[in-house]
Amino acid sequence: MNKNLLQLSGVHTHIGAYHILHGVDLVVPTGQLTMLLGRNGAGKTTTLRTIMGLWHASKGQVVFEGIEITATETPDIASLGIAYVPENMGIFADLTVQENMLLAARSAKRAQHMDAQRLQWIFKLFPAVEKFWNHPAGKLSGGQKQMLAVARAIVEPRKLLIVDEPSKGLAPAIINNMIDAFAELKQTGTTILLVEQNISFAKRLGDHVAVMDNGRIVHAGSMQEMADNEEMQHRLLGLAI
Repeated sequence: MNKNLLQLSGVHTHIGAYHILHGVDLVVPTGQLTMLLGRNGAGKTTTLRTIMGLWHASKGQVVFEGIEITATETPDIASLGIAYVPENMGIFADLTVQENMLLAARSAKRAQHMDAQRLQWIFKLFPAVEKFWNHPAGKLSGGQKQMLAVARAIVEPRKLLIVDEPSKGLAPAIINNMIDAFAELKQTGTTILLVEQNISFAKRLGDHVAVMDNGRIVHAGSMQEMADNEEMQHRLLGLAI
């Protein structure tokens, strides 16, 4: 098995006239949870969207499982086993929770065709998904929508799960539920890339960390090393964990 499931090498991304990423070098080790940290505007979301082909790199390479996907279209990237939960969650408000889940289950045409055993596992991770199964997704609270967004991304096994700020705006109890869910996902061997501003969240979950600033990766290494080094935290993030 390749040590790194995903690798970005010298990636530049332009959005219109704006040059956002300036040669990003990022590795996501197989079977680990990688935290992508950085101040607002550092380029974290642009990096995720470039990986998913929502914006195409103007220079450099994105390689997944040894295959270059730099110019690949988003549906084809998803079909490789990559799921993406954007910051806005991407929930279909007018559809029920069940219908949102079914849309993400590529192998099922009807709800009864979804993997029942996997659904029960998801219901244990996110009880609200089962509780509101037949309710319009737009009626859910912010925390419940985030649970649905992650549940939808894992309704089928994925090789890589990419999530943009899963704890943003959530109550502490919901954040703890989310941490527990990601910890259990790690135990299944799923490789995870998380953008996160909640440093406590990052410390409790992260194996590997990469820090962005001004469209570049300025540090990469062990999450534990960063958590134990207050000087490094101040220098790279301007705060202490």
